[in-house]
Amino acid sequence: MIPYSTSDLWAISPMLAIVITAMTVLMIDLALPRDRKSLLVFVSFLGAIISGACIASLWDKGVTGFNGTVVADDFALLLQGILLVVIVISVALSERYIQTKGINYGEYYALMLFSASGAMLMATSRELITIFVGLEVLSIALYVLSGFARTEARSEESAMKYFLLGAFSSGFFLYGIALTYGGMHTTRLDEMVTNFRSVPAAVNLTYAVAGASLLIVGLGFKAAIVPFHSWTPDVYEGAPTSVTAFMSAGAKVGAFAAFIRIIVTLLPIFHMLEPVLWLLAVLTMIVGNVIALKQTNIKRMLAYSSIAHAGYILVGLIANNADGHAAIMFYVLTYTFMNLGAFGIIIMLARRGQEVNNISDLYGLGERHPGVAVLMTIFMLSLAGIPPAAGFIGKFFLFYAAVEAHQYALAVIGLLASVVGVVYYLYVIIGMWFRPASREYPANVWGFGPLADAAVVISAIATLGLGVFFSGLHLISEKGAASLDAPIVRMAGLPNAVPVQAVPVHASTLASVR
Repeated sequence: MIPYSTSDLWAISPMLAIVITAMTVLMIDLALPRDRKSLLVFVSFLGAIISGACIASLWDKGVTGFNGTVVADDFALLLQGILLVVIVISVALSERYIQTKGINYGEYYALMLFSASGAMLMATSRELITIFVGLEVLSIALYVLSGFARTEARSEESAMKYFLLGAFSSGFFLYGIALTYGGMHTTRLDEMVTNFRSVPAAVNLTYAVAGASLLIVGLGFKAAIVPFHSWTPDVYEGAPTSVTAFMSAGAKVGAFAAFIRIIVTLLPIFHMLEPVLWLLAVLTMIVGNVIALKQTNIKRMLAYSSIAHAGYILVGLIANNADGHAAIMFYVLTYTFMNLGAFGIIIMLARRGQEVNNISDLYGLGERHPGVAVLMTIFMLSLAGIPPAAGFIGKFFLFYAAVEAHQYALAVIGLLASVVGVVYYLYVIIGMWFRPASREYPANVWGFGPLADAAVVISAIATLGLGVFFSGLHLISEKGAASLDAPIVRMAGLPNAVPVQAVPVHASTLASVR
């Protein structure tokens, strides 16, 4: 038996609460009839609340567990808190939707919770093996959820594509771990820099760089980075819309949590990785936005939009400073609200056999249901990066971090790509407000379900609120970034490797940009 202490369990308590909740959901589901699964929704909410309390108890303590394999630093806790937001909103959007789709099974909620627990493990791990375990827990649950609408051929096809491509990406990641171990003689991220600084001659750069490259391939697939993005539009289109909503945010948080930890460790050592990441970011921003221009299917358009946003997040990763890491955490949260809100509108407009598939299905929404159209407009403007929505503030922080890191060309390309992205978001807005309706809408959209209605409204309020009152959250993000960066700097012994302190962006600076 492997010994463990109370502090070990405390370090993983937020994730443990979600795993126990998922198992509880499976047990309770056995006693519930198929048409009465609402109790599982509230059990899931309760689990998220308990997990949130565990995060609050760990904040600012830097607890490590399992011999340093996991660390509950503020960086991990903040990302785990974002994942709890993803869980709550996704579950709220799912309750009535899976009833109308005829897939109201208890394992749906359990799979969603297990998937989120995998992402939480990726956020708190500083060991490549446990990151891989978290990646597989996240992925396998998503494979099943993607094909959850078992009577629909599109859903089954998307699950099969996702599984096959995901298996290849997992193989790349696992082989990358093996090569990294061969080059660095450890799979612990916090020991790699120490080994490199103490005995540099013992490090095999060829193996280490090859391994790091394969790790980028594996995580690039999960984050939908070009050229590892081909699965995204097909899976987004074929999966149930509530699953697509969860996947768009949850998988991104987990992937970039691991991405940040790995790049913060390896980039100061292997500077040759920077041009590779630079090229990936540019391709992701350009390809995502350009191909999204030609999409007529709303879910495929949001899929390519998600790819483009992964490129924006890569900008903060390449900056590789505390500003960039804080900007990523801020942006991931704002992206969660605006993207889940947009999918929430699509879910609210759906009826069994009459889902919103094409952008033209939203035509005339402003005339028939102006309140819903206003909310969708808020989400589209935020995704486009139009002030005062949170999307603008998030992009500003990302590009500001790139400028601070002297990545001027990358910041300019990101700005130009954002301008291209404005076009297809405005196309949706123009269709809603200035074109005649092409379909019949439900008489009472707000009657779809109180939880779904509340989730969409709260997402809209948060999207606007974070755009106006951003200072507090950004300070928290900076604190999380500092907890991530400082230990690596101390081990490296190089003050320029990764800056410890963020340069704060004051409101006066932002006002001048506006």
